[in-house]
Amino acid sequence: MTKNSNGHLKEETAIPFPCDFILKIMGRADGDFEKKALAIVTKHFPRLDPAHIEKKFSKDKNFLSLSITVFAESKMQLDALYQELSHEKSILMVL
Repeated sequence: MTKNSNGHLKEETAIPFPCDFILKIMGRADGDFEKKALAIVTKHFPRLDPAHIEKKFSKDKNFLSLSITVFAESKMQLDALYQELSHEKSILMVL
C-alpha cells in the first residue's frame, strides 16, 4: 500500500481505477444461471447497461457465457463482486 496525494492509504493494483472492466461468467444454459448471475452483478453495479451484456452459447448450447462490461471504481468493488459470484452454485467459472 502507498499513500496518495491526500495522504490516504491506497492499495496498489495492476488495473488503473476507475475503469471499464469486462467480466466473463460461465454456467449451464439451463436453469437460473443467467438470472442469478445478472442479479448479483446488478447488485454491485446498479447502473449496469443491458447493452453492455453479451451472451454466447457453447456449440451444443449446453453452456452460456456472459461477457459483461462494468465501470469499476475500485479493486475492493470487484473483489466483493467476484466473491459473491464464486458462492453461487449455478456459476461454473468467473474470469
